[in-house]
Formats: sequence, C-alpha cells, structure tokens
Amino acid sequence: MNRRTLTAVDADDNDAERYRAPALDKGLDILELLSEQKSALTRAEITKRLGRNASEMYRMLERLVARQYVVRSPEGDRYSLSLKLYALAHRHPPTERLIAEALPVMQRFADAAEQSVHLAVYDRGNLLVIAQVDGPGTWGISVRLGSRVGLIDTGSGRIMLAFQTDEQREHMLAEHTKVKGELAVDHAVLEAEHRRVRELGYWKKDSQQTFGVVDVAFPLLGPSGQAIAALTCPYMRRIDDYVAPSVEDVTALLKDAAAALSMTRD
Repeated sequence: MNRRTLTAVDADDNDAERYRAPALDKGLDILELLSEQKSALTRAEITKRLGRNASEMYRMLERLVARQYVVRSPEGDRYSLSLKLYALAHRHPPTERLIAEALPVMQRFADAAEQSVHLAVYDRGNLLVIAQVDGPGTWGISVRLGSRVGLIDTGSGRIMLAFQTDEQREHMLAEHTKVKGELAVDHAVLEAEHRRVRELGYWKKDSQQTFGVVDVAFPLLGPSGQAIAALTCPYMRRIDDYVAPSVEDVTALLKDAAAALSMTRD
C-alpha cells in the first residue's frame, strides 16, 4: 500500500512538472497576493513578497492591468485587485452557493424583524439583487429579484463602496452608469459618507427612493475585509396599535445576519 501511495504521489508530482505554465503561475501568484491585502501594493513590494524578478513582474502587472484584473492607483505606483473577478464569479456556481447559504439566514431575519430583506452584489457599475425574502406580515416593501439598483444613491451601494480599497472604489465609480431616477451626489459628500460608514460599520438612513422607508444595510465581508455583497432591509415603521420590532431592533438583527454570512478572519 505504501509503495502504491508513493508511486501515486510521484506521478502527481511528475504531472505537475510536465504541465507547468510559468507565466500563468506568475499571474496567479500576483492575484492571490493582492487578494490578501487590505491596501494596494507597489510593484517593488509585490516583487519582494513573491521573490520574483522585477522585470517579469512589471510585464505581468501590465498585462493584468490591461485585462482589467488589476487596477493601478491614480498616482500610478500601487496595484490592487479590480472587481472583474467578482463579476466573473457572478456567472459561476459560487454565487449559487452564496444564495443557498444566505437564504436561511435571511428568512430567520425576516421572521424575527417582520421586515423584508434583500442581498445584492456588484455587477458592471451598479448592484444586482440576487436574493430576496419578504417579511411575514401583511404589509412590507421588497425589491424585485434580479433588479439592478443604483450604486450611488442606495444603502446597498453605499455599503458596497465604503468597504473597498480606494483603488477598487475608483474603479467601481468609473464603471458606474446612472439608473432610472438616480440622484446626483457630490464626490466630496460620497467620500465623507464612506468614512462615516466604515467607522460605524453599517448604513442607516431614510431611503432616497421612497417616503417612509429607512434603508438599513450591512456588508458581507470577504477574508480581506472588503464587501462582497450588501444585505439590506428597507424598514417600514408600523403606526397602528401593533407593536413591531423597532428600527434599532432590526438593525441589531441585521448585523447578526451579516456577521453570520461574512468570511472575515479573527
């Protein structure tokens, strides 16, 4: 048995050597390194951490930038992942797994909060609603599954923008196209709100689309601490005699739901 096991391992090693693709390995090494960073890296930092030759890293980074897998900072001296890999993942079964994991958590939230909730991911300059659960009551507001919602003037969009690197946020804003009815927002106001949201950890503000609705949104964080999705509740307050969960209660419940679905490391 040991002889056969060793033979199988040796065969795997031989196959790995036979089918080596050095250029591809370099590109994947860069992508994996950048995926673990909370801030952008210079070319020198990438070269040093990967133990590679500076000239080959330069050529590989230029190709990754040209193919839009990596973005260069406005100053041109730092690199970070773009959101292209996110976009590709949206067309792939991992999104189905995210939905499958999220739906039971969203259903528990909706039952406890007596409010609807939806999950949105970044998609080509705006957000795409990939999961939606209605509250158990007679009244409520929901966002239609498959809807594209604005990046700039929604709670989901603000959360998605706030929890990105500066380079990723610039890339998202550059890709953004206005949706129907979208309100213009000054760039300086956006940046100030991003800082506030990052410090607070969530978004809670009157809806800019509908009277009487308070948007409460939390990020679903990936291992590097960046938002991979936004979990949002369009909160509607009851004004009759029925005592429903308050917006503060709903915010706490949504925070727990988002934490359960996030992948941040301790």
